[in-house]
Parts: sequence; structure tokens; C-alpha cells
Amino acid sequence: MESDIAMSLGVPSLVRARPQITKEAVLNKEFQKAGINEILVHSDQHYDYNMSDVFFKVLNIRQPDYNLNVGSGTHAEMTGKIMIEFEKVVLKEKPDFILVYGDTNTTLAGALVGAKLKIPVAHVEAGLRQKPKDMPEEINRIVTDHVSSLLFCPSELAVENLKKEGIIEGVHFVGDVMYELFLKMKPYFTYELIEQLGLKENNYIVCTIHRDFNTDAKENLEAIFKELSEIAREIQIVFPIHPRTRKKIAEFGLDDYAKNLTLIDPVDYLSMMGLVEKSLCVITDSGGLQKEAYWCEKRAIVVMPDTGWRELIQCGWNMLADPGKIRETLNELLKSDNIDYPRNVYGESDSSQRIVRILQTCGAGWNAGLVNPGGRIRL
Repeated sequence: MESDIAMSLGVPSLVRARPQITKEAVLNKEFQKAGINEILVHSDQHYDYNMSDVFFKVLNIRQPDYNLNVGSGTHAEMTGKIMIEFEKVVLKEKPDFILVYGDTNTTLAGALVGAKLKIPVAHVEAGLRQKPKDMPEEINRIVTDHVSSLLFCPSELAVENLKKEGIIEGVHFVGDVMYELFLKMKPYFTYELIEQLGLKENNYIVCTIHRDFNTDAKENLEAIFKELSEIAREIQIVFPIHPRTRKKIAEFGLDDYAKNLTLIDPVDYLSMMGLVEKSLCVITDSGGLQKEAYWCEKRAIVVMPDTGWRELIQCGWNMLADPGKIRETLNELLKSDNIDYPRNVYGESDSSQRIVRILQTCGAGWNAGLVNPGGRIRL
């Protein structure tokens, strides 16, 4: 009975940015195996975001069924436009679920459309929390979680975060879909840059800095580059530099501090993972790179006041650092190099299977009238 009902499930997946596209692609194979009809909806104008062909080959990334062509704008403009256009798709397709990913304006818009139309919303990467609370991403996460019927958490800490907010129904620790992506793509990691740059394994640091609170305030960016410049006197720092960061270095007159660093243009995922895999450690303010370094069994200094991936801080693997204390934190990290690698923080690489099984089970209950999805929604 359950499999027959699962076959009839219709699930629109609403995506925008590259991480969401790759998460969807990992899940799509499991949807196909389960006979779930996934309707892929993309909110923006551009789809491939210059992803390597190997992504399309390995993940079978497909073109969307609908492209909303929303484009850019203010937070309100983007969210409103996506809601208007996505609602049309939902009313036409009459889905059983709406699946949203992460913490973008697209995520929020999809969740609100589902909640208003009383269609169950499933949130992949639920339960992350990060200060300050007025960050757009944090607002999107919180609202999405509170209107979702199914909350797929990447870690046990995410489950605890939801519990503190009174959300206990429909919450599932499934692990991180991005870990599956990491494992699928690992055989394709590339190492040409290591040879080109003359790097020696475990004898260089990979660094990325791009967050606005680090780049747009001169005192913060200057403090960061002073610290990096001093570190680079002892060990090479490879810095794939974001255009915003490069622009701000010139604007603030910080070129002298950057001279000691090996600045390179941004690199693709496969090259970046190759760099990280052979590095000593990572210094970053990137959310994704914090986890990817962990999966490479490399530690990271996180130049942020807080992180959505607090579990890696709490277990002592990664460390937070203020802009002016990166050297101090690096010394502390290197002195604690005997720390045991914390395994399975983000599950065991079967999160897509877990998500699909839960969708099948809940779909069967909802279609049979055994479960009231609206009962979980908190506004």
C-alpha cells in the first residue's frame, strides 16, 4: 500500500544557488528509484553557474522543469517575485510536498507558498542557527523551519536547536546531503594546481575570505591581512581570492599586506578540494569550506563571530577566530594536533536515502488521512 502511494507523490524541488542544485541532484537519483515524480523549479535566470562538466556527468544534473526567471533585486523584491511565480507552478502541479533547501530567499519564498496553500513543506538542512540573528540567512532559516512539516537536519545539534524553539514533530536527523556529494566527487578531485604552485603536501594553508563583515570594514580586512601576512612568512598561504575581496584590498590600500600571499583566481570545486586535501589546514569564512575541510580530515580556523556549523567548533576540530587573532588561533590549533578526528558528525553518507524513505512514509500517512500535515505548522 505504501509503495503505491509513494509512486503517486509529486514533489517540486525549488532551487537557486549552486549548492542547492547539487543537493537536489544527489536526491534526484533516490527520487527516481522510489518512483517519486520530482518537479524541478529554478528561481533564477542562470542555471549551470559554470559548474564543471563532471558534475553533470556524475550527478546527471538535469535542466529544470520550470525556470521562474526572477533575476536580482532587494530581498523583498526577490522573495515576492519568487512567491508569485512559484505559486503559479504549485497551483498547476498540485504537489504532495514542497521541498526547499538551505537558507536563501528562494528557500523562504517556497516555504511561505507551501504554508499559505497548506501544502506540506520539507526543509533540507533544517535547524542551523547562527548569530547575529538579523542576518538574512538566519531569518530565512528560522521562518522556514517554523512553517515546515518535515525538517531534515544535517546534525544532532540542529535537532537540539529546533527542540529549544519548541519544534519536535517532523524533525529527523538524516545527515548532510553535501557529504554524499563530497564522496561522489572525490575520485574526480584535481591536483594540477599543487604542482603548478610548487606546493608540498601538508606544508601550505588554504585561505578564503569573502564575507561582507570581513571585507567591507577596513579595520577588519586590514587586521585579517596583517595576520595572514605574518603567517605567510613561516608557511605558504594559497588564497583563491573572491572578486569582492580583491576590490576591497585595492580600495583600502592593503596591497602590501597581500604581497606575501599566493593570490590566485577563484577555482572550481574539484581543484579546491584537491588543494584542501593536501593542505596543512584551512583559514576561511566560508560555511561550505568549513565542512569540506572536515571531510578532508583537515582542521579549519573560521574567521567569523559565529558559525552555522557549531558542532565542529564544539567538538574542538575547528576554531573561531577574531580578525586580529588568527595567528594566535593557528598556534593553538597546531598545538592541539593530537585531537582525534570526530567521525560521522554529519551522518554516514546515506542522507538522501533517509529523506526519501521519510517522504514516502509521511506521504502514505497524509494521503491515507492518518497524518495532518497542517498540525505541525507554526506561524
